[in-house]
Amino acid sequence: MAQFSVNATRFDPYKNFKFRVKWDGRYVAGVSKVSALKRTTEVVEHREGGDPSSGRKSPGRTKYEPVTLERGVTHDTEFEKWANKVWNFQSNNEVSLKDFRKDLIVDLFNEAGQKVISYKIFRCWVSEYQALPDLDANANAVAIQTLKLENEGWERDYDVTEPAEPSFTEPS
Repeated sequence: MAQFSVNATRFDPYKNFKFRVKWDGRYVAGVSKVSALKRTTEVVEHREGGDPSSGRKSPGRTKYEPVTLERGVTHDTEFEKWANKVWNFQSNNEVSLKDFRKDLIVDLFNEAGQKVISYKIFRCWVSEYQALPDLDANANAVAIQTLKLENEGWERDYDVTEPAEPSFTEPS
């Protein structure tokens, strides 16, 4: 059976390097890395009083791991503005209760640039912000900003369906 329903001849999975991150209805510039979306459900073990030899297992609470975003340092201030809603040194303002939480969308694209999968991440807020990495005059690297986002869950957007992949013809 084919993995893909619309593009039955495709057997290769999607690559992980074509994606974009959106919040407040806009794509955020320069995001180069998004950590894995991971959830863990606790196992609740119990046994019935009349059954001494074996136990039973039930699902308990589900925990969603923080999501980390990375991007090269630029003049775009979106990471810093969001981090400042949780704590702003200048005003000693601890939390902007109005809008410090945001929903995120992570869109994955195929090689042709078509959106193929989207995930919605709910009620995110910045628990850690790194404005600059360790600076090293002898290094040959890009300066990276990092946001660590706590969240209250995520889900796949099933309204995003597999697109028909375009066929390209050789120019004559």
